[in-house]
Amino acid sequence: MAEELKELLEKINEEGVKAAEEKAAEIRNKAESQARSIIEDANDRARDIVESAGRRVADMEAGGKAALAQASRDMLISLRKEITAMLDKIVASHVHKALEHGELAKIIVALVREHGKEAEADIIVTMKKDDLDKLGRSFLAELRDEIKKGITLGSSDEIHGGFMISYDNGKSYYDFTDKAIAKYVSYGLRPKLAEILNSI
Repeated sequence: MAEELKELLEKINEEGVKAAEEKAAEIRNKAESQARSIIEDANDRARDIVESAGRRVADMEAGGKAALAQASRDMLISLRKEITAMLDKIVASHVHKALEHGELAKIIVALVREHGKEAEADIIVTMKKDDLDKLGRSFLAELRDEIKKGITLGSSDEIHGGFMISYDNGKSYYDFTDKAIAKYVSYGLRPKLAEILNSI
């Protein structure tokens, strides 16, 4: 009986150990399967995160390049405007100096002598009041005798330098004001300036 009891205990023990080992193997297999699944999910998520980050970096880089290109274009446009404005100021300054009283008188006399004889009506010369006062009327008396036409001098607050001349008693005018000449000179220089700026 003792022998049978011993065998029974050994059998129970064996079956218990075997059942425990099977249960442990089942738990281990389940844990390993879950671990593999978790690792695969983590790898998938990590891959998605890396890909998403790569796309965002590429988008940011493309956006940065586009913003830099736009900023460069804006800066060039602004620089061209500033250079053009500077050119206009320089031209206006030189034209204004070139149309000082002595030169102004020479230009008016030359125009009246050159075209005054062909004029069908009185000649009208309009300038700023300061220039009119400084030029005086003495040089016109000589011209009147020479061309046998009436010459009228007038002033305008709208003229800051230079003059306007009419050969048809004021119906039409040739504009030799500092603004008109500066505009004409600047207009002529702009293509060359654009060529220089485009070569930069």
